[in-house]
Amino acid sequence: MTNIKRKAPPGDFAIWIFIFAELSVFAIFFLAYAFARYNNVEMFNEYQATLDKTAGMINTIALLTSSLFVAMAVHFMQKNEIKKTTFYLYLSIVMGFIFLVVKSYEYSHIFGEGISLSTNLFYMFYISLTFFHFMHVLLGMIILLAVAVKNQQGAYSSSNMAGLETGASYWHMVDLVWVILFPLVYIIK
Repeated sequence: MTNIKRKAPPGDFAIWIFIFAELSVFAIFFLAYAFARYNNVEMFNEYQATLDKTAGMINTIALLTSSLFVAMAVHFMQKNEIKKTTFYLYLSIVMGFIFLVVKSYEYSHIFGEGISLSTNLFYMFYISLTFFHFMHVLLGMIILLAVAVKNQQGAYSSSNMAGLETGASYWHMVDLVWVILFPLVYIIK
């Protein structure tokens, strides 16, 4: 077992400022949702029942699995196993792609029903929150792809993991937001 001295937090400090800012925006969004729901419980419950909870659960599993793969990539980089690191980064991107496909299916269904941001307060929050998160997943996948390509080019090692840790930290933030968003919007009544 290697004795690797780790600084805290992992990755570049700037990503933590960015993550804090992003989490703050989502927290404000979640509080606004909770306030609106509190004042419109029956309407929110009625329209929440129209959501595809199976799709939401598939997306939850996809993102949790993806985060596991990112953690495994970091683990293998600690052992200087470049190919395994790259493999798990690409697997995490595939799981992110599954999330995007399933979420796109959900959007096509609700938009096909004529639902939009202006349909009602619930759908305004549902579409806004999930689309904002969707864009974060897309950005996270781009970041992970850049990290995977740089890793294949030999940019990282167990003694130089800042770029990998930075990408992993962002991806875990995206996953964390979904772990809060899914029960908040799909489940909690």
